[in-house]
Amino acid sequence: MTGKRIAAAVAALLVVALLGTVHATQIDAQASRVGFTLKTRWGKTLVGHFPRHEGAVNTLSGGMHQVRLRLSTADVEIEDSETFTRLTRGEGFFDAARYPWVEFVSDPYPPSLLRTGGRLGGVLTIRGVERRETFIVSPPDCDDPGVGCDVVARGSVDRDDYRMGRWGFALSDEVVFSLRMRIAPGDGT
Repeated sequence: MTGKRIAAAVAALLVVALLGTVHATQIDAQASRVGFTLKTRWGKTLVGHFPRHEGAVNTLSGGMHQVRLRLSTADVEIEDSETFTRLTRGEGFFDAARYPWVEFVSDPYPPSLLRTGGRLGGVLTIRGVERRETFIVSPPDCDDPGVGCDVVARGSVDRDDYRMGRWGFALSDEVVFSLRMRIAPGDGT
């Protein structure tokens, strides 16, 4: 091995050691669903979806896991409403032209969280604003969550915390996110 190859191998090992990632399992974008609800001021519930999303579950050294998830704001849709779809993609809400992704990076968590349910904290970034948020992971419907059944989580945020306060005359402040996640086939073993 040449000196350059040895240096490159050592650098790669250092990066892995610093990041602490041993293995990354991809989230199955086809089988997973990410959505949200918000209410209008006149009582109607709007149901939104992020049809384009990507992510991974990283296994860290020491056996802890960490989720990284990205949601495309340019593709967000509000069911049965082109008007509200445009509004949520626009400057007053997600501002997809300037901020094309909503991102969530969880705190490291034990794999047992998916089998028991519980609180999952992390950093949520919307419109360039990073805030700590907590999602509640539901106890699973099967023995192999993420493979045999969805991992289900919910959490709510205040629009004002992320500079999405425009349209306050029409929309409530609370946005409730819901996630139903699966890992990519063959990636869970």
